[in-house]
Amino acid sequence: MRVIAFANQKGGVGKTTTAVNTSVLLAAHGLRVLLIDLDPQGNTTSSLGIDKSELTHTMYDLLIDDASVEDVAIATGRVQVDLLPATPMLAAAEVDLVSVVHRERRLKRSLTPFASKYDLAIIDCPPSLGLLTVNGLTAADHVVIPIQCEFLALEGVSQLIATVDLVKRQLNPELDVLGVLMTMFDARTNLSSSVVEEVRRFFPDRIFTTIVPRSVRLAEAPSYGQSIDEYDPGSRGGHAYRAFTKELIERLGLG
Repeated sequence: MRVIAFANQKGGVGKTTTAVNTSVLLAAHGLRVLLIDLDPQGNTTSSLGIDKSELTHTMYDLLIDDASVEDVAIATGRVQVDLLPATPMLAAAEVDLVSVVHRERRLKRSLTPFASKYDLAIIDCPPSLGLLTVNGLTAADHVVIPIQCEFLALEGVSQLIATVDLVKRQLNPELDVLGVLMTMFDARTNLSSSVVEEVRRFFPDRIFTTIVPRSVRLAEAPSYGQSIDEYDPGSRGGHAYRAFTKELIERLGLG
């Protein structure tokens, strides 16, 4: 099982949108996917139409109470996509993990026994650089960094890269930055194009060719508990995420 973390400590950059849509599309390519909601906001869980009030086990139980992936994973209604769901209770894990032995490796330890059940695990990291994100990076083989096409887009990214480097040195030497995905591109503005060029200079060999547009349809899909490929596959967002998923598969050598 290859593990990919979508990470950026800035909120609102498209991490959840990317994690959800990519997972559903990867499964459409015949891959078995485990989607991991590591954000206490639980937006990945909600985006798939899951009622959080009905959950008996969540990521908190997996990280703190030694519940297994088998205990926590739920079917999403999509073939070959399972979910490790989250609720706001996961926020308490940041505090509760502090006194736990090998606290940075809790997620990795939980995933290892189930590595043969899935082809890929996709982690939606929270918008912070705390213990939850460190758990995600320690468990991951690769990191994808979504960056929105807005002013100050690169602010904080250097801090994320420093965290990735620290995790590589101390916890996970195999961790690799797979690429940077530009999101929320507005073709009507010069700013979006300028930001893309700035990021391209900063990550010349890492930026994905696909650029995800700012899209009302992408924003609407989660309210129906659907991915963009289910909600409006012909939309610009639908085309963009299919193209990105194809690029991702190629970079992973799974094509």
